[in-house]
Amino acid sequence: MEQLITFAGNNGMLSAVWVALVVMIIVTTIKMKMSPIKQISTQDLTFLMNREEGIALDIRKEKEFKAGHILDAINLPNEKITKNGFASLEKYKDKPIIVVCAAGMSAVQIAGNLFKGGFTRVSVLKGGMNSWTGAGLPVAK
Repeated sequence: MEQLITFAGNNGMLSAVWVALVVMIIVTTIKMKMSPIKQISTQDLTFLMNREEGIALDIRKEKEFKAGHILDAINLPNEKITKNGFASLEKYKDKPIIVVCAAGMSAVQIAGNLFKGGFTRVSVLKGGMNSWTGAGLPVAK
């Protein structure tokens, strides 16, 4: 413990960065736990689509979507979302919508916008299409 205090005293900037990173990780974790938008697994996505008529909303570019996507997924790239909003999704307002991107990062923002737009059952596929293909699940082309 004494060595840790000495190190922190001698390396103030490095210690401050370390503390900032720890705080950011804690804040991010708390935000994710308290968010109404949940990150779901590939198994949960399959369950929602098969049992509750869920919709997989793929927000990747059209070229990536055509290269391989989840069966029955709807492609609505980010560019179209910013232009037209969610007008084309109004008929799915009461169904589970699972937002899918390449790695699960950009889908969180779109899911938040959907939730603010009145879509109450919005989730994000944890890991995106990378987790789907990594699990060896089928893709349509």
